Amino acid sequence: MSNISNWIDAHARFTPNKLAVIDQQHQYTYANLADAISTNARMLKHTLRVGRGDRVAYLGFNGVEFISLMFACARLGAIFVPLNWRLETPEYNYILMDASPKALIVTPDFKHQVDGLKGAHADCWFVLQDAQYTGLDKPKLNANWHSYSALKQSCDINNSDYNAYVHLNAPVLIVYTSGTTGYPKGAVLDQKALFYNALNSQHMHDMGKTDTILTVLPMFHVGGLNIQTLPALYVGATIILHARFDPVQTLTDIHHQKPSLTVLVPATLSALLALPQWHTTNLSSLRSITSGSSLVPKHLIEAAASRGIPVQQVYGLTETSPIAVYQTAEQAITRFHSTGLPALHCQMRITGQGGVSLADGEVGHILIKGPNVLSEYWGNPEATAKALDNGWFDTGDLGHLDHDGHLIVDDRAKDMIVSGGENIYPAELEAHLNRLDGVLEAAVVGQADLKWGETPIAIVVLVPGSMLDKDTILKSFDGQLARYKHPSKVFFMAKLPRNVMGKVQKFLLGETIFTEVTK
Repeated sequence: MSNISNWIDAHARFTPNKLAVIDQQHQYTYANLADAISTNARMLKHTLRVGRGDRVAYLGFNGVEFISLMFACARLGAIFVPLNWRLETPEYNYILMDASPKALIVTPDFKHQVDGLKGAHADCWFVLQDAQYTGLDKPKLNANWHSYSALKQSCDINNSDYNAYVHLNAPVLIVYTSGTTGYPKGAVLDQKALFYNALNSQHMHDMGKTDTILTVLPMFHVGGLNIQTLPALYVGATIILHARFDPVQTLTDIHHQKPSLTVLVPATLSALLALPQWHTTNLSSLRSITSGSSLVPKHLIEAAASRGIPVQQVYGLTETSPIAVYQTAEQAITRFHSTGLPALHCQMRITGQGGVSLADGEVGHILIKGPNVLSEYWGNPEATAKALDNGWFDTGDLGHLDHDGHLIVDDRAKDMIVSGGENIYPAELEAHLNRLDGVLEAAVVGQADLKWGETPIAIVVLVPGSMLDKDTILKSFDGQLARYKHPSKVFFMAKLPRNVMGKVQKFLLGETIFTEVTK
């Protein structure tokens, strides 16, 4: 296999009429998808002059064009840069400055977000995906927004749609991390990483060509793109693709279109459980729900299990494509306390001081090694050297192994609170808070303290109508956790700030609480 775009060509030969992608506007067979990839590859190569190593950025909701453009880049040896559609203009400007794409393809929903950036990126084609064809023979570079359909029609169907010698070692994706600790970094994933990630997913989900995958998470994130969507195209399955997550539409499609697999982060699974339709929707087609991105609360797992659906936990990061550790469906039924075992094509270590491997039960840094790990951070050799040591990627997370080698994720290393020389893991305190009647959700962060260095503080979202007060919450820790772990203060919020994948943005919580305290 020279590159991953050959997946689609092969399925187009074997099963040309099988549905590959169903989005909310179109249905594409594998033959249709192969044609779309070929057309986009010709347009990129001959009209936009995109070659090996050039970057192509995309800003838009989930859709079949996202997929066809990514595979077209793979065919040419170019690099696809999906942009988070929840960012603001200065953040897009930073990424465009960092990645220097040859072209930026945008759907109309987001034109206004980047319209003012054209002057600062004169060497980049700004292309509007659904612009009307103007009839111009040769669109001019950056004169105005260029029509996506016009650009595709401007290239000769007889032109070549590939570049020779594009192999699995070629970079194909730059996915920008969430930037919770500063400016985002572009994780570079090569085609080999996506191939082995697909093999890991196939093993995790027992995925095959008879499966139907429901994708509701945004594909600009590896969770939406790589946990099931691209692996489904590797095995020749069918994808139902939602533009963005809508809980009512998700349950409607589960009922009527009967997918066998889907990925839901805890926040989106919670949204489904909150609907009255959750109890009446026919969920019998679902073999399992895959969840991760943050620690999966026990009550979500139990709620899904009550409808006969196991929740398979997966652990990984953007930098691991992301599948690194997972449960099979069988393990998910009895081992909800753990995240699982190293993926089929991954190695994992738990290390302490000096990189020494730790015994089962000891908390340390989670390290991952495998062909699915990033090759580098784009244009950032210092960050690359810091993250990778002889192929081992330091996830920045803390965890331990249980008695038979299953991973239990304890916390983010950066979230650990050191108080009076003792390590405090916020996840332990959060688990206690989330068990209290009247608490909807909670987070714990560290706050500077003159005596102890840091002390934990709790930020709590109450169930509507709850009468819980701060003193009751603080007293609830008595006899439950060691005294040094108790929060020093409790703050109430209407909701916790989260990123698009449902992770609580603790850096925002720290800033908010600090501002309130110092006013």
